[in-house]
Amino acid sequence: MFQPSRTILLLAAIMPVNSRAEDVDRPPVRYSAAPENNAVSRLADEVRAGRKTLEHHPEHGYLPAVLKELGVPVSSQTLVFSKTSLQRSRISPKTPRAIYFSDDVTVGFCQRGDVVELTATDTDLGVVFYTLDQNPNRKARFTRQTDQCLICHSSSMNHGFPGHLLRSVTPDHRGEMALNFGTKRIDYTSPMEDRWGGWYVTGTAPKLAHRGNKTINGRDDEEPKPRPQDVTELKEFFTVADYLSPHSDIVALLVLEHQTEIQNRIARANYLVRFALREQAEMNEIFKEPAATRSDGITRRINDACENVVRGLLFAEEAKIEGPVAGTSTFAKDYTAAGPFDGKKRSLREFDLKTRLFRYPCSAAIYSPQLAALPPDAKARVYQRLREILTGKDQSKEYAHLSATDRAAIREILLDTHPALPDDWKK
Repeated sequence: MFQPSRTILLLAAIMPVNSRAEDVDRPPVRYSAAPENNAVSRLADEVRAGRKTLEHHPEHGYLPAVLKELGVPVSSQTLVFSKTSLQRSRISPKTPRAIYFSDDVTVGFCQRGDVVELTATDTDLGVVFYTLDQNPNRKARFTRQTDQCLICHSSSMNHGFPGHLLRSVTPDHRGEMALNFGTKRIDYTSPMEDRWGGWYVTGTAPKLAHRGNKTINGRDDEEPKPRPQDVTELKEFFTVADYLSPHSDIVALLVLEHQTEIQNRIARANYLVRFALREQAEMNEIFKEPAATRSDGITRRINDACENVVRGLLFAEEAKIEGPVAGTSTFAKDYTAAGPFDGKKRSLREFDLKTRLFRYPCSAAIYSPQLAALPPDAKARVYQRLREILTGKDQSKEYAHLSATDRAAIREILLDTHPALPDDWKK
């Protein structure tokens, strides 16, 4: 019987992570068919079984009820007016799309929209997409989306994996994207001058130039240049009373960009490590190797996927903030209050907003169920690397933004607040 040569299989195993295009619908992930395990799927089950009822608001539909049930704060509201999402016909500078978020859920709302759009971080599947029918004449019904949303959210912009996607564009007065000026995928590493084209931004940031709050008249118009600007009210742009909040808070935008990126990185690591381990198991079976055998190529793939998570958790390559920056809503206060706090009343959620986003540059996503659910090999690698960096053993340039004081403070906070740290952290 023909067997694949060891050379061919090893070549597949050592291919760099970034060159691989995985099919997430094949084993062991089975993205579209596998059962979900996340906040939205659990709420959907409760509603379906009749144990919970969502009240329909005459103006906002199921939005207020969904935010309440999922614990998503209204103060997290950000507003995007470019036509760059599912219900594009409902979006314009006069009727922006509202986005609300918590640690594990995002909720999108359009004025007179057919559905509420939701994403949830899932322990097994990464980022999962849903819609909630806004028809008041039908029982509230959540629908998992595995096709339409993935056209954009699983594109090359997300390395071919399902994930969040935030874009900065040059919009005209209708919210249409001026293609001749291009589009940028944005996250916490993006230069500030590239951010928020097609978004409303409220706050004070006298030294920070960005692309928010601007439109052009037509495709031949000159692209708006980023410049420092303070917009504290949006009533000149649209009817703010139509929304749950009058804000599109700049601090909320900064957190949203980081949070969605680290969630994407954890999800990709989950996929990549599971695929790598499956390939290793297949090679071990074919070549009659012990189950614990691990090739150098597979080990490198796992380590590379995990290092990308570590970089995100520790804000490697974070774009510098020219502060001071302040929002207009209670978001910063609400976010910080969520803790947890150590014995010195310190938290990873404390903001800096002068030169960087957080006072202690380690993401609160380190507490997430999504990270805890990584395959054991991957989770061990992530915590090993974090320990090497935070104890100062790793002094590489990539983590030079972390001072000795930063590293010590982050490690102390985690030792006091994280219940699942490996034992070797406590030595």
